[in-house]
Amino acid sequence: MAEIKTTDISPAEFMERNSEPITFVIIDVRERIEFQTFNIGGQNIPLGILLKDPEELEDLKNKEVIVICQHGLRSETARRFLLMKGFKNVRNLHGGILALRKLNY
Repeated sequence: MAEIKTTDISPAEFMERNSEPITFVIIDVRERIEFQTFNIGGQNIPLGILLKDPEELEDLKNKEVIVICQHGLRSETARRFLLMKGFKNVRNLHGGILALRKLNY
């Protein structure tokens, strides 16, 4: 059985994994205006909404989920929250969208 990862994912690893057939779910916890300004896809669920209503994500509990935000701080809060709610494999994009953009995503 593969080791469950519940830590950060580096921007380089994310880019490498994102170029393969997608095997994970991206949840972007930035506010809608931030998501509309620039995004890399995924499901946009602002952190405030996610913290109030995680039930809509119940079917993702056993999938690999990568949470992202602008700098990696809100997504770390989301990662910890989802783990407390029983999610098994949640990772935070280290440095957030800004770190990805520095790699010319």
